[in-house]
Amino acid sequence: MEHFFMTYWWIFVVVLCLVLYKFILRFLFGMVIVPEDKIGLVTKKFVLFGDNKELPDGRIIATLGEAGFQAKTLAPGLYFWKWVWQFEITMESFTIIPEGKIGLVMAKDGAEIPTGNILGRRIECDNFQDADLFLKNHGQRGRQTNYITAGSYRLNTMLFQISITDMVRIHESMVGIVTTLDGQPIEAGQIAGKVVEGHNNFQNFDAFLELGGNRGLQPTVILAGSYNLNPWAIQVEETPMTEIPIGYVGVVISYIGQDGHDRTGVDFKHGNIVDKGYKGVWLEPFGPGKYPINKYVMKVELVPTTNLVLNWASARSESHNLDKHLSTITVRSKDGFPFNLDVSQIIHVPTNEAPKVIARFGNMVNLVSQVLEPTIGNYFRNSAQDSDVIAFLSSRKERQESAKEHIKKVLDEYNVNAVDTLIGDIVPPESLMKTLTDRKIAEEQKVTYETQKQAQETRQGMEKETAIADMQKDIVKAQQSVEIAERTANAAVKKSEGEATSVKLAVSAEAEATKMRAFAEAEATKARAKAESEAVKLKADAEAERISLTGAAEAGKIAAIGKSNAEAYELAVEALGGDNFTRFKITEELSKGQVKLIPDILIGGNNGSGSAIDGLLGLKLMEMMDPEKKQEATAVVIPPKDPPQAPKKEK
Repeated sequence: MEHFFMTYWWIFVVVLCLVLYKFILRFLFGMVIVPEDKIGLVTKKFVLFGDNKELPDGRIIATLGEAGFQAKTLAPGLYFWKWVWQFEITMESFTIIPEGKIGLVMAKDGAEIPTGNILGRRIECDNFQDADLFLKNHGQRGRQTNYITAGSYRLNTMLFQISITDMVRIHESMVGIVTTLDGQPIEAGQIAGKVVEGHNNFQNFDAFLELGGNRGLQPTVILAGSYNLNPWAIQVEETPMTEIPIGYVGVVISYIGQDGHDRTGVDFKHGNIVDKGYKGVWLEPFGPGKYPINKYVMKVELVPTTNLVLNWASARSESHNLDKHLSTITVRSKDGFPFNLDVSQIIHVPTNEAPKVIARFGNMVNLVSQVLEPTIGNYFRNSAQDSDVIAFLSSRKERQESAKEHIKKVLDEYNVNAVDTLIGDIVPPESLMKTLTDRKIAEEQKVTYETQKQAQETRQGMEKETAIADMQKDIVKAQQSVEIAERTANAAVKKSEGEATSVKLAVSAEAEATKMRAFAEAEATKARAKAESEAVKLKADAEAERISLTGAAEAGKIAAIGKSNAEAYELAVEALGGDNFTRFKITEELSKGQVKLIPDILIGGNNGSGSAIDGLLGLKLMEMMDPEKKQEATAVVIPPKDPPQAPKKEK
């Protein structure tokens, strides 16, 4: 074994060298191999002759060969003369930024950030992969304005610390309101910074700063999309776009910008209306659509351009809700009756007049509360005081036309068109309505009675004519009999020579006719009497029915009262007892009759003895003292008590 080892020792040396070649090469030649997915971070332990020995004050990364953490890194590859006793090499993985993310960079070393700034400015350093160049170009320590996007980077993590954050996404129909955290102070009198272009929607924040951008609220907004925004420099609030529906215009009120020239002229004294881009109410309103408005620097007031209906009614309100605080108008008439009425007012605001309305009132709600509500309410209150309730109701149409003309003149002064004024439901007092209803019922009853009277008169005439028509047959028969008699008489006269016979026949015929006429008149009189008798009978039956119902109701009432009293007496007798209840009722009846139970004067003798004579003397004495009280005084003589009897002796 020993001979074998002595012969083949060199094999063991070769195998050992193959296994430990890295350590051997590192020790002998200072060789370092950096893998393709790593970066070598160098730490220098000490300084040889001729190099800088110490780092400047405040520095932690060496750029000139000083001892310590080195700015230069080792890329993947083979390196020599990195002696193990002088250099420590740390293998670090690449920095990877995923898709949809950005890497925020904070430098641990560098120049001081100027006072007033919070972020270090951008330095050309190959996206922070050249730490030596970053420091030599006076890169500032702290949080950086620049960032790195998705990808792999060879970063010196001893100098740079990376924080990964999401990209900023603005959704559809939304806008991003930007607030910057660094930059120049906002000008005095302004609430937002000035508009700056050329910074690619704030993604190039260094360009924003170089162009003099202000810190704080920005007037410029960013639209829907994804953006690489540094959250250390920019804060974004996502808010819906301003939508102006069809039938409306949007009057823009700008809170930023320079003071513009007033475009309303000398006649309009209620505010300035300026061109677009200046501070104030803009002359041209926005039409229907969606607009990316920064709600903190601008305000859009919606003004309806279609006909707008406002209801003064407690139970009705339109969808625009401008009349939700309006209620039914209560007025008082000339004769002192309060009553309610509902009113509807239709108005129209022209598009070109909308800015003037907003400049004058601020919004449509103020137009309703400051102009329409007092104008319409006071008009109808004043109008109602000039007439009574009945006259107001009867002249509704005329008062509606008068109100329309009056309100139109008032609204013309406020740049609003009055389309129409409508009076709705009028509710008079209940007491007055009952009086009017009773009056109307009485008038209708009067008409009914007159109609019934005419019907009865017509019926009487019809019955009379019917009776006459019924007698007409007898009259015709009588007339025919007369004619026959006359002809017979004439024939008899001609045949007989006696004049007496013909005269007799004529007289007989006349008598028969008279009899028939009397019979017809008697039948007509009988029919009229029968009709009047029937009418009287119907009235009597109705009156009897009324008396019967009234009597039944009174009887029910008396029975109910009696039953109630009986039950009360039974309860009283049960509670007090029969004798006590009897005494209580007697006392009650005596008190109702005001009967004196105790005499005004009590006259008696000494020691309880007295007589009738004593009583009479007392009355006479009272009469002499006050004659007027003679009848009122009552004397009672207390008879003497029986003397005590001696006890009987027992036999």
